[in-house]
Amino acid sequence: MNIIATTPLISIVIATYNGERFLRKQLDSIVNQSYQNIEIIAVDDCSSDNTLNILNEYAERYNNFIIVSNDHNLGYIKNFEKGFLLASGDYIAPSDQDDIWLVDKIETLLHSINGHAIAYCNSAFIDSNDELIGDKLSDKTTFTDFDNPLMYVVGASAPSHAMLLTRQVALDAMPFPLLFSHDNWLGFVATFHSSVKFVNQVLVYYRRHDTNVFSTIHKKKKLKESKQQRIEKAKQRLNLIYDKCPSYLPEKKVLSQLVKSYQSYSLNNNLLRMYLFFRYRDIILRYKKHNSLRRFLYCIKVFFKII
Repeated sequence: MNIIATTPLISIVIATYNGERFLRKQLDSIVNQSYQNIEIIAVDDCSSDNTLNILNEYAERYNNFIIVSNDHNLGYIKNFEKGFLLASGDYIAPSDQDDIWLVDKIETLLHSINGHAIAYCNSAFIDSNDELIGDKLSDKTTFTDFDNPLMYVVGASAPSHAMLLTRQVALDAMPFPLLFSHDNWLGFVATFHSSVKFVNQVLVYYRRHDTNVFSTIHKKKKLKESKQQRIEKAKQRLNLIYDKCPSYLPEKKVLSQLVKSYQSYSLNNNLLRMYLFFRYRDIILRYKKHNSLRRFLYCIKVFFKII
C-alpha cells in the first residue's frame, strides 16, 4: 500500500526574513520528518542576506518545496497569511525559520488532532549552539486546551511554531489583524466551532537568541508605545474580538459587556470590568501561571487599569 497516497497532505508554511544563520537546520528537520506527505511553502519577506539562496538550494533538491519571494516587505503576520493562502493541504503547520523540529512532530500532531481545529505541542529552549537550555515553554506560561473565546480576551499560550491546524480554520481567520499575533487569532477563531488541543510532548526545539524576529519586533513596538497608546490598542483588540465572535455563541454577550467596560474609567465601567474579570477569571486567566490569590489580585487591578 502506498502510505503517502492514503494520508492527508500537510502544508508546512515557513515565513523567512534574514534567517540565514539557522535556516538550514530548520529546513533539514522539516524535510526529514517521519511524515512525508508534505508540501513546503517558504515565503521570503525581502531578505537582504543569503536566505533566498539557501531556500533555492532546497527547492532544487526537493520537488515539494515552493518558494515565494515578496516584492515588498509584508511584515511577520501578513507574510504568514500569504503563505497560508498558498497552502493546498488539508492541514497547515506554521514554521519559524530558526527552530529545530523533532522528527515525529508532524506525525504526532496529526495523530492527536482528531476533531480539533488545532493541535499544538510543547517546546524546549535551545541556545544559538543547539544546546538545550534546560527549560520549556510550558515553564513560562500555562499550556492547556483552549475551548472558549473568552480565553483570548487578554491572551493565550498556544504558539504557532508548535501548531498543526486545519486549513479551514486558517481560512475562517482571514484576514489576520495586525493587532494580534497570528497564533492567538487562529486559536481564538478555532474556539467558535471546535477547540485547541494541547499535546503534552516536546516536539520542537525553540531557539532563544537576540535576533528572534517576533520577539525583536514586539520589544521595539513596546518601547515606542505610550500608556495611552497601549490603552487604545487594548480597546481595539477587544472590539476586534467582539466583532469576530459569532452572535450565536453565549460569550458574545460577555464580550459586549467587556467592550462597554473598556470605554472609559468611569466608576460604573470600572466596577463592570472588575466584576466580569472576577466572574470569568478561571477562563480569561487560564493561560497565566497564577494561583487563586494572584488571579484575585489581577481582577482587582483591572478596576484601575485597562489591560
